[in-house]
Amino acid sequence: MSDEHDQRLALVRSLPLFSGFTAAAQAEVAELVEWFSFPGGVTLFEAGDAADALYVVINGCLGAFARMPSGERRLIARIAPGETVGEMALLTGRPRNAAVVSLRDTELVRFSRDAFERLIVGHPSAMLDLARLGVHRLERSRELAPSARSPRTLAILPQSPEVDAGGFAEGLVAELSQGRRVACVRPPAGELPETQWFHSVEEQNDCVVYVAEPGVTPWSQFCVRQADALLLLVQATTPPGRFAVLNEGRESRATLQRAELVLLHDGAITRGAARGWLARHEGMAHHHVRGPGDIARLARLLTGRAVGLVLSGGAARGFAHVGVIRALREHGIPIDLVGGTSIGAIVGAAAAAEWSFDEMRQRFHRTFVAANPLGDYTLPVVSLVSGRRVNRLLEQEFGGLEIEDLPLPFFCCSTNLTQGKLVVHRTGELWRWLRASIAIPGVLPPVTHAGEMYVDGGLMRNLPIDVLQEMGPGRVIAVDVTPGTALRVAQDSVEAPSVWRSLPFVGGGRSQQPGILHILLRSAMVNSTAAAAALRERVDLLFRPPLEGLDLMDWGALERGAEVGYRHARERLRAADAPEWIQQALPA
Repeated sequence: MSDEHDQRLALVRSLPLFSGFTAAAQAEVAELVEWFSFPGGVTLFEAGDAADALYVVINGCLGAFARMPSGERRLIARIAPGETVGEMALLTGRPRNAAVVSLRDTELVRFSRDAFERLIVGHPSAMLDLARLGVHRLERSRELAPSARSPRTLAILPQSPEVDAGGFAEGLVAELSQGRRVACVRPPAGELPETQWFHSVEEQNDCVVYVAEPGVTPWSQFCVRQADALLLLVQATTPPGRFAVLNEGRESRATLQRAELVLLHDGAITRGAARGWLARHEGMAHHHVRGPGDIARLARLLTGRAVGLVLSGGAARGFAHVGVIRALREHGIPIDLVGGTSIGAIVGAAAAAEWSFDEMRQRFHRTFVAANPLGDYTLPVVSLVSGRRVNRLLEQEFGGLEIEDLPLPFFCCSTNLTQGKLVVHRTGELWRWLRASIAIPGVLPPVTHAGEMYVDGGLMRNLPIDVLQEMGPGRVIAVDVTPGTALRVAQDSVEAPSVWRSLPFVGGGRSQQPGILHILLRSAMVNSTAAAAALRERVDLLFRPPLEGLDLMDWGALERGAEVGYRHARERLRAADAPEWIQQALPA
């Protein structure tokens, strides 16, 4: 018996698919397989191709990609060592339903259609195993956020020799190693080891971090091919440049694997740096790293252990958000990324900017309590309020900041009236998109930009839980301050009340009809109320502070609203039915 046959037989016996076969059957299979390898980035087959073979991964990793309506390719599954790919098309006789590409250097065995049919005829149980595998892969492809799956291999790609990739790698490995086995592989002194050596390292660890060299070298090219995710490491003060290793003879690796930009800062964040680098790497997630705390957050984001915070709209009731954030911080619950709508967007931006509780109180008192942002009434041609005061106050607190400059990943939502769709803002002038997020139709003028019109995001998503979940943080905390009861009126009517009956002293100190501002504010939230109810069921922790006595327009209720939110959050965090992951995070 030849050495080659012995190797094939040992290989077949090691594969889970054939573990239940008799020795004679395994020997028969060994005669049918073809064994070959190819580098990362190579397409095995395209969607629509005829099914001509079944493949089993020996070493490395394949990725299955589906084409989205937008034309973008989306990773829907990873095929790890011991798993098969291409079996569903052979079983159904239909063309391939996804493209399969090697995510790293990969070794495979191939069964031709003829060999597959002989296998099924001789061993019908293999058909059932393959069908089960296909169903399992389909279920995985339907997960909400495939990007949230924790990568098993990471490649750190320094953009230039000035970048301290080694020091960054040490800090990242230390954070990733909490409760996991992590190996760090640096550039070899001589020739690259055999593929099997790397496979062994990856098998023995939960995660492997490869540290590449700057520029195009055989080692850096290998790191790119071997990684599930790429971290593009740059010095923030360096003029934006390219990563030549990503463009060597094939399309950008960002289409094949997760790639994220990491900007290293010496102290404070360099304003405008992220915008410059993202212009060269459009659509890529980015992270600011100033020290160990930022590296810890990056590690949580990479491994699906991060905590995302989403804040609803609710006008002055949104002051409760401030108290909830205070409680989360005091109890050691990290906030790794944050987003919101309307007032939730404003408070979320403050959290993403890392304002302290005292700073929030001071700034929001100046903006909301002392100034009354909706007090500059105008002739209601477009809106009741001119918007100049709101613009000035937002520029005062957030002017000069771009969303990309915030220490924490942040988004806010608005409604594009031109196209009739929800828009999620992750880049651009912070104050401008906050202004769009609070532009309640009829109350504030819409924001116009590039020929399109934007208004309050609450029209379509007052509590954008799904937007945050798509970013794949791992855990989602939501704070919902939407009014829970409908507007109540004192009498039946089909026309506007007289000015006399609208006065508060008629009817015992309370107006008998809600004012136009209340009506417009409530109208802006009604459309998304049902959607919010369904989304609330999908969060890991929900806060709904008891705000029944706090009016939507009570801008002087900052301290009261923040205190209600704080007390509610403290009680919820300490409750016996609090999630286990919360209880583990709380101090003894």
